[in-house]
Amino acid sequence: MELLKRPATLKLPEELFTGDAWADVIHRGEEPSKLRANAVHFAPGARTAWHSHAVGQTLYIVEGIALIQSRGGRILEAHPGQVIWTPPSEEHWHGAAPDHFMTHLALWEGDDVTWLDHVTDAEYAGPRGRDL
Repeated sequence: MELLKRPATLKLPEELFTGDAWADVIHRGEEPSKLRANAVHFAPGARTAWHSHAVGQTLYIVEGIALIQSRGGRILEAHPGQVIWTPPSEEHWHGAAPDHFMTHLALWEGDDVTWLDHVTDAEYAGPRGRDL
């Protein structure tokens, strides 16, 4: 057993995020593990660019209101304690509602993330629901 040193909080790059977002790395597995776990903190209105994960991604909402959308789908609204699964290679984005901070735990395997275009303001403002 080992108590791991906690890395400094990272400001996430504007090439991949709209608005202010930060990450605290919880775990970055070393071979043979490929597990990644980050606590990601979004300011109101902040969001990822469209992206996909080769083997999927799980998000656990810790605080605030999360918005999540798969390419071509409706924007889903999620609240603390809810879990979102995006299947392998599904293009999606996630971020905070325009009037709330949001933190989620992001869990995925490996470095096979494909980053795509930014989510436009029109896409972000699209219709949403609370189906989760």
